[in-house]
Amino acid sequence: MSIFKIAEQNFENHLKQNSYPGRGLVVGRSSVAEAWLMIYWIMGRSQHSRNRKFVVNKGGVLRTEAVDLSLVDDPSLIIYEAMLELPGIYLVSNGDQTRTIVETLQTGGTFEAALATREREPDAPNYTPRISAMLDFRSQPVALALNILKANPANPDLTDHFTYRPAPPPPGLGLCLTTYQGDGNPLPSFQGEPLLLPCPGRVEELLEAYWQALDAENRISLAVKQIPAKGGPGQLVVRNRFG
Repeated sequence: MSIFKIAEQNFENHLKQNSYPGRGLVVGRSSVAEAWLMIYWIMGRSQHSRNRKFVVNKGGVLRTEAVDLSLVDDPSLIIYEAMLELPGIYLVSNGDQTRTIVETLQTGGTFEAALATREREPDAPNYTPRISAMLDFRSQPVALALNILKANPANPDLTDHFTYRPAPPPPGLGLCLTTYQGDGNPLPSFQGEPLLLPCPGRVEELLEAYWQALDAENRISLAVKQIPAKGGPGQLVVRNRFG
């Protein structure tokens, strides 16, 4: 079976037929342009989780923002910068570890070193994983790194750290991490290595394809960033369900 067929099956099984993969990120390459792609989405089951939208700021920053500030009880796990850029480096994550990575890189540290200081989210009993990814254009070929921090299955007070440094995928494919394997109570953490997913068409088409794949009841916001093949400012498009 071709890797493109595998990617389509993963898209069908893990996104389209899955009511709750949770937050997710994809890093891949465009099928129609000489460009890299970063995709990030958020989902929510509770009023607190659904009270969010994506906002784009200067410098390629994607952040979350409350739709209704009066409904915010604890902003620590829902308000954060999801995408940040440094010269030649592009980051995406599902929490405030995006800022941890930036600050570590700025002082000469590494992606792995930054995330070694962090743990899974403290939201028992789900213990939501932290997922992060980086594109590094400072050398060629472009280096790709993905990381997931998950509660240890034997003792959820401990965190298991997994970092992946795969070879760049071919055009039209990306690598994905999500927070959950599917719906449940408690929610089951993502299992296995990063999934191959398709990255078809122009940015707007890609946004539409992933938006339609996510469960209509639980999807909240989706963003796609297109990055020139040799680096430079990225193009960000977003869709919000609320606000």
